Parts: sequence; structure tokens; C-alpha cells
Amino acid sequence: MDLLLDIFGFASVLLSGVVRTAQCLTLGSIVFLAFIAVPLGHGVPEALRLAPRSIQWTRRFAWMLLVSISVLVAMQATILAGTAEITLSEALGGDFARAQLVRMFGTMLLLALLYGEKPSVPLLLALALVDLGAGVATSHAAARMEDRGLLLGITALHHAGAAAWIGGLPCFLSAMRRLRGGAMRSRVGARYSTLSMIAVAAIAISGVGMLIDYVGSVEALYGTAYGMMLATKTALFFGLLALGYGNFRVVRAMADSSGQILRLRRFAEVELGVGITIFFVAASMTSLPPAADLIEGRVSLAEIGERLVPKWPTLTSPSRESLAFYEEQRSLAQGRAAPGAAALHAYVPGAGVPLPRNAQDIAWSEYNHHWAGLIVLAMGILVLLEKTGKAPWARHWPLLLIVLAGFLFLRSEAEGWPTGSLTLAESLRDPEFIQHKAFMVLMTGFAVFEWSVRNRVVRNGWAKYVFPLLCALGGMMLLTHSHSIANVKELLLIEMTHMPLAVFAIWSGWTRWLELRLDGRAQAIAGWLWPTFFCLTAVTLLLYREV
Repeated sequence: MDLLLDIFGFASVLLSGVVRTAQCLTLGSIVFLAFIAVPLGHGVPEALRLAPRSIQWTRRFAWMLLVSISVLVAMQATILAGTAEITLSEALGGDFARAQLVRMFGTMLLLALLYGEKPSVPLLLALALVDLGAGVATSHAAARMEDRGLLLGITALHHAGAAAWIGGLPCFLSAMRRLRGGAMRSRVGARYSTLSMIAVAAIAISGVGMLIDYVGSVEALYGTAYGMMLATKTALFFGLLALGYGNFRVVRAMADSSGQILRLRRFAEVELGVGITIFFVAASMTSLPPAADLIEGRVSLAEIGERLVPKWPTLTSPSRESLAFYEEQRSLAQGRAAPGAAALHAYVPGAGVPLPRNAQDIAWSEYNHHWAGLIVLAMGILVLLEKTGKAPWARHWPLLLIVLAGFLFLRSEAEGWPTGSLTLAESLRDPEFIQHKAFMVLMTGFAVFEWSVRNRVVRNGWAKYVFPLLCALGGMMLLTHSHSIANVKELLLIEMTHMPLAVFAIWSGWTRWLELRLDGRAQAIAGWLWPTFFCLTAVTLLLYREV
């Protein structure tokens, strides 16, 4: 129970992201089935398989939704029962749990329909609305005291728009891949394009309403963690709009051209990937208080400007013994010298008390970020050299990722395992430790695969996609990454530099994906974009500051 409680915050954000993704994919597939697959499939032999394929996709996503909600409810009920000293049945009687139980029951009915002979589309839409409503009942809108009804409606519109646009992409991609005739393909593309435009309008209108209520002012937008996450979400959303606009132009000028269809499908793949990332950002935002409610502790423009003033990177490290944790540990050790003194720890992971910090801790952290920036900058330069065709030896650049992972493995937690005084079991109680080590595993994984692909050690077609997918996944995880710092301002100022790192990682991964999946001029452009994002990541790391 103690270990579960320690990692609950981080795990709940990830699980909420999975639930949000599964909901949008399930509802989006139902919308595609109801408004595109079934209407266009009547009497058209070529389109007869659209509905059965859409039903198959909906089944998969509905199972994903049911399992993820079940795990989330079980974890939350266990935590609540253990901490509040109540029974599990009492824990399941809360509003949040009841709403999730309604979703579970509705999803089971949905699955029963989907495995029937001929599912009723109106009933599928009705169950989709039930899940949409129950999901909105667990949002920030349900907790507001004023204008609750209006906010519930706005939130429902926001979620429905995201589901219709992003959630319908798997079915749309399947249709584009399977339809061979230009006429039917154009009809599906045109109808989905219209549906997407309506969905984008719903997202934009509802987003403005939520911005007014949850943020309320420019100062709250740039001065709070919620506002910063909203700005990140908005930046990713505009990237999606750019991709969507490119596909809109292809659909409007649709011809039976393999090049056009290829670009349409590849851009839609990236839309789906970035859209799922936005769902995880939204899940992370639910763990934060709305910016309008956080009056105290906001960061001012002057404080942001002071933090962003460039300074020369710190390339010398303070000694481990000078860090606050070890200074306090020595003081406690002296106190334990008296007979009968109880054993104490300067820091107990997961206890809710932040790690002690002094000026040397800040210098230690900045040193780690700056050396990481130098390594990433070297990788970006090597990638660009390799692309010139005049430096074939530069293809070994992925090995620098292993160097970076090893460096961070030893340096990221000065007090934790393996180099610090805390044991592995103690370190695992700290969510930040788990997140950092997970990033290092990701880095090592895509280093091995990318090096193997570039040196033709691994020739399987799927291996080349490991690097872009893990790169995008790493950026998504960084968006859910949190630091255990009590001062709200310090949390925001530090995360302010992590958000660009996450966005650059996401676009590095997806532009590399486009390079692998496209051809011609679009492939060349994507090939130069992703190492550029690498270099921007390096510059951000080199400019990282905590004071």
C-alpha cells in the first residue's frame, strides 16, 4: 500500500491518459461508423467492408477503454480505502467511482452490441453519449460551483470534437488503405474532412469557453502551471491544424494519385500520434488546479524574463558531499551518536516532504542539463553531417545516446541508487526517480535500434520505426513529468524549460517518422527538420537555469 501511494500521482496521470485516449478512439470509431461507413456503404460493393472494419476497430478500442477504466478505478478505490480507513464498497460509493462504474457498465453493453449480428447504430451512439457524459462528470467542470451546467456542456462539446476528429483517424486510415477506387476514396475523404472541420470548430469554441473560466486572465496563463500546460497543449493543437490543413487540401484536390494518397495517410498517422499526446497533456492538466483558482504564488513576467536571460553553461560539478541531502545526513548522524538515539533520514522518498536543496544542488542540476545539451548538440550536428553524404562515419551518432543515458543514470539522483546512499527499494518510492530511469531506458532502446538500422545490423522493416516512436513517447512522458518542489513558482520556472524539450522531442520523432514513410520532396524536408529539432533541444538544455 505504501509503495502504491507513493507512485499513485504519476500512475494516475498515465492511466487517465490511457482512459482518455481509449474513450476518444472508441467514440470516434462509432462516429465514423455512423456518419461515414454505414451511409456510404449502402449499395456500393467497393465500400461494403467499411462498416465491418469500423466495427472491428471499435471493439478493440472498447476493450481498451474497459480494461483501463477498471484498472484506474481499482487503484483509486484501493488508495482511498487505505488512506481514509474505509471499506472498498464505501470507496466505490464516491461520485468519481460511480461515474466510472457507469462507464464500465456502458462499455460492457457496447461490447455486447458490437459482437452482435448487426449492431444498431442508434444504440451505439446512445452508449457513446452515456460514456461521454460520465467522463465529463469526472472533469474540472463537475467540481465548479458557478456555471456548472454551462461548463459541463462546454467540456462535453470539447471531448466530442476531439473524439470525432482524432478518434476517427484509425478508421479513416483503414478506409484509405483498403479502398482502391478514386471516386469512393474521394467521397470518404470529403465526408471525413467535413466532419473534422465541424469537430475543430467545436474544439475551438469550447476551448475559448474553458479558457475564460479556468484561466480568466493573461497573468494566470503565463504565471501558473495550469496555464503553461494549456499553452503547450495549444501549441500542439496548432501543429495538428497545420497537418489537418495539408490533408484538407489533398482531399479537396483528390485524384487517383498514389503520391497524394500516400501523403494523406502519412500526415494522418502523425495527426493521430500528436492527438494522443494531447490527450495525455489533458490528463496531466486534470491533476492541476485551474489557473483562475491559483491566486497566490503566480510567476510574474519579470521573474520569467530574469530566468530566461542566457548564461554561459556550467561545465564543472560540485562535490556530492556538498549537497543539502548529505549535509543534513551528516548532521543527523551526529545527533544519533548519543546513546539510544533513533535512526533518522534526511529525506524519505514518497513521504510528501521535498528533497532538501541548497545552492550546490542547483549547480549539480544545471551541470547535468548543460552536459546533456552538449551531447545532444553533438548528435544533431552528426546527423546533419551524415545527411550531406560526405561523412559516412557520422552514422554512428546514436551511440552518443547510450553515453547520455549512462551519464544521467549516474547523475540524475545524487542521493538515490546506484551512486547515492538510498537503496534501490527506497529510491523506487520516489515517482521522479522512476520517471528519470524510464527516460534512460527509452534512450538506450532507441539508440540501439537506430544504430542497428543505420549500420544494417537489423534489417527488419519495423526496426526503423522504433527510434521515432520512442522519441515521441519520451516527449509525451516528459509532459507528464513532475518535480517534487514545494515552491509553486520554482515548479513552474523549472517546468517552463521542460515543456519546450518535450515538444521538440515529439516533433523530432514524428518528423523522422514522416521521413521514413514519405518520398520525394516531402521526405527531404522532414529529413532536415528532425535533426533541427534535435539542435533546438540541445540549445534549450544549454540555456537551462534554476536561478
